[in-house]
Amino acid sequence: MCASAYVRVNVRTIGMNPMPRPRRIEAYAIVSADGMLANAAGIMPEELKLDADQRFFEHGLDSVEAVAHGRHSHEHQLHSHLRRRLILTRHVPGLAPDPSNDKALFWNPAGVSFEEAWAALGVPDGSLAVIGGTEVFGLFLPDYDVFHLTRAPGLLLPGGRPVFPQVPQLTPEQVLAAHGLEPGPPQALDAASGLSVVSWHRSPPRRR
Repeated sequence: MCASAYVRVNVRTIGMNPMPRPRRIEAYAIVSADGMLANAAGIMPEELKLDADQRFFEHGLDSVEAVAHGRHSHEHQLHSHLRRRLILTRHVPGLAPDPSNDKALFWNPAGVSFEEAWAALGVPDGSLAVIGGTEVFGLFLPDYDVFHLTRAPGLLLPGGRPVFPQVPQLTPEQVLAAHGLEPGPPQALDAASGLSVVSWHRSPPRRR
């Protein structure tokens, strides 16, 4: 799927009341030293499935009301079945229910605006976590309030699946900075292995 596959269409009429948006949009990603989410086969290697990062990820998702991800991404956690979710896909014209999950909607951003999709999800005052993959992380770059970026030290995945479409031409940090996010201090997740996460925050605050 190319980076241009997801193009948001804003169909709100001028003069109408603004449609709801999440009170907060954040993202969670763990990447290799060269900015990859997965290897060349699209598989997340065991070296990226680190317990300390998984605990951080699970704790963060327990504080949101909904998640957004592609058809091949999912968080396999204890409370996953309780979360509402937007599953991004080109296989529907706009919005469609997921027949296997009454809390999920299939969403094609080329056919329906994010505001419409969010309204249909039914959590107008909730917060949203974006959890991948590449095109999904890229789609929300203008909107993140915070992006939690964990790097697995010493791991290289040449030819792998990048966290953003602009990687490896740019580093993930350069992409985030170019979209108005600023890094906080590194937070150690596993001091023994050197694993840490940096939370990139938007400054000034995202316009509503």
